[in-house]
Amino acid sequence: MAVDPVSTAASNPWANAAATTADADKAGLNYDSFLQLLIAQMKNQDPTDPMDAGEQMSQLASFSQVEQTIQTNSHLRSMLQAEALTRAGDLVGKYVMSADDSVMGKIKEVEVYSDGVIAVTENGDKVLLQAGVVVSDAEIVKSTPTTDTPADGATDGSTDDSSGGTNT
Repeated sequence: MAVDPVSTAASNPWANAAATTADADKAGLNYDSFLQLLIAQMKNQDPTDPMDAGEQMSQLASFSQVEQTIQTNSHLRSMLQAEALTRAGDLVGKYVMSADDSVMGKIKEVEVYSDGVIAVTENGDKVLLQAGVVVSDAEIVKSTPTTDTPADGATDGSTDDSSGGTNT
């Protein structure tokens, strides 16, 4: 009996937190198909050489195990969704800076989707929480690139007569 593989979790911890129960739906179809196949097999078996009871029990146990695994995955998905909502609630009031440093601000609200979480700032800007995004309790200050400017403020390589020194 062929069984569809169970989907694996994505690398994003927020992903699939609110996924649907498609695996359970597929299992329901497979369970009905399995029962129909088992009944047809019992009806059409050779009366002089009936199916081994041990083999029949093994088939039922295998399918029961697959069904239990799919139910476990469904419960695990619910737990992940609850964790994602809790984590999202903890982000409200913190400061966020996008991975490309283009959006910064205090998080006003958080939107949880099946494929990720979006933080909405007080200015209405949205930041997808992904690798490179900075979240902090303290306000984030955008660092500006520094240039090698001499202490006297001269930028053209000239000397400052008041200090008597030269720039190198």
